[in-house]
Amino acid sequence: MEILSSRFLLHPADYARSVAFYRDIIGLHPMREFGSGDASGIVFFLGGGYLEITDSAVEPPTQATELWLQVRDVEQAHERLRQAQVPIVEAPCKKPWGLIEMRVEDPDGLMLIFVEVPADHPLRQDKRTLR
Repeated sequence: MEILSSRFLLHPADYARSVAFYRDIIGLHPMREFGSGDASGIVFFLGGGYLEITDSAVEPPTQATELWLQVRDVEQAHERLRQAQVPIVEAPCKKPWGLIEMRVEDPDGLMLIFVEVPADHPLRQDKRTLR
């Protein structure tokens, strides 16, 4: 099986509030908008994937689902979110696995994990060898 693309789908309780949160506070850029009324949605660029928010609320998210967002500078993201009065669940800190992480919740309670990969972390090292 070849996966050509992927999206993370959100069905928030308040569509406009969630669109404003991800667009204005997190700073995601829209790829496209579709539909109208109760059948509307927006797709944001999300690094190597997409985040689609639709205007059709379902059950609130559980702790079983989290959204991992890699950023260049977690402290900068922390300051931006703090100024926007987004509740910080866990301030930026270096984890035992070497990543610098911060946790916040979106307006519906979905846990967002903002991650900075330090320059010396194995995720930044290319283990491929040239032949």
